[in-house]
Amino acid sequence: MEYVSTRGSAPVLDFEGATLAGLAADGGLYLPREWPRMTAAEIRELRGLSYAALAARIMQPFVAGSLSEDELGALCEAVYGDFGHAAVTPLVQMDETHWLLELFHGPTLAFKDVALQMLGALFETFLERSDARLTIVGATSGDTGSAAINAVAGRDRAEIFMLHPSGRVSEVQRRQMTTVLAPNVHNIAIDGSFDDAQRHVKRMFADPSINQPLNLGAVNSINWARLMAQVVYYFHSALQLGAPDRPVAYSVPTGNFGDVFAGYVAAQMGLPIERLIVATNVNDILHRALSEGDYSTGETTATITPSMDIQVSSNFERLLFDCGGRDGAAMAVQMAGFDEAHGMQLTNAQREGTAALFTSARADQDDTARALQWAYRNAGQVIDPHTGVGLHASLGALTAGQVVPGTPIVTLATAHPAKFRDAVERAVGVRPALPSRVGDLFGREEHYTELSGDYETSRDFVLQHASASAG
Repeated sequence: MEYVSTRGSAPVLDFEGATLAGLAADGGLYLPREWPRMTAAEIRELRGLSYAALAARIMQPFVAGSLSEDELGALCEAVYGDFGHAAVTPLVQMDETHWLLELFHGPTLAFKDVALQMLGALFETFLERSDARLTIVGATSGDTGSAAINAVAGRDRAEIFMLHPSGRVSEVQRRQMTTVLAPNVHNIAIDGSFDDAQRHVKRMFADPSINQPLNLGAVNSINWARLMAQVVYYFHSALQLGAPDRPVAYSVPTGNFGDVFAGYVAAQMGLPIERLIVATNVNDILHRALSEGDYSTGETTATITPSMDIQVSSNFERLLFDCGGRDGAAMAVQMAGFDEAHGMQLTNAQREGTAALFTSARADQDDTARALQWAYRNAGQVIDPHTGVGLHASLGALTAGQVVPGTPIVTLATAHPAKFRDAVERAVGVRPALPSRVGDLFGREEHYTELSGDYETSRDFVLQHASASAG
């Protein structure tokens, strides 16, 4: 499988190269040159497979040429055999139409574990193969950081620097990062927003003063391997609900657009997804882009759903590239204009292409609280606020005519409610407890460095503390 950049001028890479590179050299994001397709008969044959076996089948076309079937199968068994639920990503029915897909049974209680545990294993495999080391730089609005740190802590060939916006993640999210005291883990709290942290990370990849002395790698969803692993749970859930003989709709609480783009990939592979509902909080750039064609940034508003407090959704570029005719040169010009003006209008081709599968909805904090209350009253389910944003969109989808009646609607439950226990308790009067497998999170020592919000300070910190070299 060959991988091309959304901006057209970076080298074409294989899966191993794209995984280790993360961001393309031209500032774009890697995508497969073409989507692998599965027939309805081939999808039916997947019924009844374990999650690990299904993952190996779905991911095999994407890793072709870099991992053998046996190598990938062994990685999947090792990664997905260590989750807190035997089904890895179990489905829970809420009523005759609505379902929850629980993605929080990994070690850090968030959907990011499903992908980042695999990414950590891939890094280790490829770095050992080439006798190399990697300096990982990442930005997090909460869950990516803890999942990435858990995946690489203590590994010999990788070192991680994780930037998070100071004071803008929940206490549980922060502690899951800052109480990991492995020598190859560096936590950085910057004075700014997630978007500021994400800009710093992207700029480091384009900055020769840091990317030449250091071999930089990415764990954010700019890394294709993360999205590839997330495609699996769309197949896993849809098969249980009757696919390929019955279409399914999904509502996805969305910040950086990676989780919902994985659903788009599943649809391109042949999975009958009727609709992908992009559910945003009041930081609604994606809702405005999909409903009005206006992809323009604003001020980031802090909410009870901090993982979605994002104004620039990196993976949206992948969708615009694919729906807009895969013209890398045009995409590069469009994104350069966006970077300069902090806004752009989608082209007609992009609007038509996205409208074929996507719709969107916006939830404010009152909407989110009401969704949490609905889940608790009607289904006995305590859900986290991010999942509440998705459920709000699900509940409105039928009345808004976004989904055909009779179609099951699956809301992705992206985090364990205990990660946001204060907001959950305010909404439903129940304070969720952390699972025992997390251990004594609040009794552990924290360690992190607070930095100003300018790029040079973050870059210099990484250069001064990194031990992994390009060799």
